[in-house]
Amino acid sequence: MTRGELGEQTALEFLTQKGFKLIEKNYHTKYGEIDIIMCDEKYLIFVEVKLRKNDRYGKPSEAVTFSKRRKIIMTASEWLAKSSTEFQPRFDVVEVYMSQNQIKPHKIVHIENAFDAFDV
Repeated sequence: MTRGELGEQTALEFLTQKGFKLIEKNYHTKYGEIDIIMCDEKYLIFVEVKLRKNDRYGKPSEAVTFSKRRKIIMTASEWLAKSSTEFQPRFDVVEVYMSQNQIKPHKIVHIENAFDAFDV
C-alpha cells in the first residue's frame, strides 16, 4: 500500500466511524480524481485527503490549491450528471498526519465544507 493509499484508507475509516457511508473511492474522469465519495443523512460528500508528516511547510489542506479545487469540482459535476441523488453536495478535506514509519496517524483533521463550487 502506498502512503497515499494509506492516507485515504485512514480517512475512510475515520469518516466511517463518524457515521458516513461510502459511495465510491478513487473516482476518475478526464478532469481528475476524487479520493472518496461518501454520504450522511443530509449531504453527498466529495472528500480530498491530504497526508503529511507535519505542518512545518503549511497545513495539508493548503495543498488543495485553486487548480486542485477546480479539478475536484469539475469531476464532482461529472459524477452528479451521471448519478441521481437527493443529497446536497459538499466538499470536505481530511488532513492525515502520519510519520514515515507509522501505521496509525497521530492526528486527523476533518474540514467540513472546506470549499464550494463558487470558489472557482
